[in-house]
Formats: sequence, structure tokens, C-alpha cells
Amino acid sequence: MEASEQFHVPEIKLVRAIHDSPTILERFSHGKEKYIAYIRAALLKHLQKDNVIYHGFAGHFFLADISHVLKVRIIADLDRRIEIVMKRDNVTAEKAQHILKKDDEERRKWSLYLYGMDPWDVRLYDLVLHIDKLSVNDAVEMITNAVNQPAFIKTDASQRMIDNLTMAAQIEAELVNEFPSINVTVVDKRVIVNVKGPIDETKEITGKIGDVVNNMIRGATLQVNVIPYVMDAKF
Repeated sequence: MEASEQFHVPEIKLVRAIHDSPTILERFSHGKEKYIAYIRAALLKHLQKDNVIYHGFAGHFFLADISHVLKVRIIADLDRRIEIVMKRDNVTAEKAQHILKKDDEERRKWSLYLYGMDPWDVRLYDLVLHIDKLSVNDAVEMITNAVNQPAFIKTDASQRMIDNLTMAAQIEAELVNEFPSINVTVVDKRVIVNVKGPIDETKEITGKIGDVVNNMIRGATLQVNVIPYVMDAKF
């Protein structure tokens, strides 16, 4: 909702962006990347404050390298999931299984297209809990114990990393509408931007990006790398 208000995008488009796999048109227009950049910027603002619980999809991709973030996946057997969906949506077991199969496949395609990772890959998580074998209280206790381990205590270095990540996300969100392929890295006051565009427009592109960066980080050192378009047109 915050991303919707800040960037003037209907909430339903953001919901679909983070759930549905990209269509051919979206792959060509970078439409989904644009909406996800807005969600990422809004989410990271909250996570930057620390002591936050985020329940949802995609957070582990945004925070893969932040050491003090505990990433947990909770799974259940298919029969249990079908039962839950039947009660939630008031549908038959067959319909519930179809919904789950479609959702799982959409999320898998989404993850593979945008991040090149399968969401079932256990390397994405610090802890995987099978809820059918554990009670809710068991799961809560295990998560609480894990997050209190020394490995997940925030340090100055890890806080700087999330601060830099948050600022990079804000810059990307401000520029992604005009430069859909933009990728921003921030290291304190050094900003590195990789963007696709015509090489002969490097000066103009750098100027536009510089205006946004300077408004957000005073005294920033900016490096813009314009990567030429590669067109493979067949008629």
C-alpha cells in the first residue's frame, strides 16, 4: 500500500507483480521489474529499522546478503495445504489442489526469471521448518532461539549494508520508470549505476541520473556505466 501511494501505482498491479510470472509483454517492457522495484523500496525502508518481522514472498531475495536477517521457510504437506485452501476459499479438494499447483508454478517461474533461483532451493534460507511435524509453539520457539544466536546479531557493518541497499532501492525506484533496466549499487556516498541505453546519449543519461542521486545523497560520487542495447530483430 505504501509503494502504491508513493509511486502512484494501483495496488492490484503491485500484487500481481510479486505473485504472477511475467508475460511475454512484461519481459519485453520490463513492467514487472518496475513494480517490484517499488515494492522493494518500500519494504527495505521498514527493514532498515531492524527488529521487524516480514511475512511474505520475495523478502529473502531482497536481503540475501544481510547477515543479521534470519530467513525462514515454513512448509507443509500437500494434503494439509489443500485442507487450508478448501476452508479459506470454500472450494472442493480438486479446485484447491489446482489453485496450489498454479500458485507454486507461478512463484517458481517468477523467481527463476527475475533472480535465477528456485524458491524451493534451501540455500536461500537459514531455517526450513516442516509445520506438519511441529506444533506452532515448536516453530515459534525454534525461530526465536535461532534469531537470538550470535550469527544474527546486528553489527555496524551489517547495518551499513542494509542502509546502502535501502538507498540503492530508493534511487532505482525513482529512475526505473525512465530506465527500466537500471541497476544501482551504493557504498556509503559512492553510487554506481549500470543502465542500458544508446552510447551517444551517455551525457544526457548521466545528467538525468545525477540529478536524482544528488537530491538523495548530498556529496555523492557517481559512476554511470551505459551499456549499449543489443537488438536481435528477425523479420
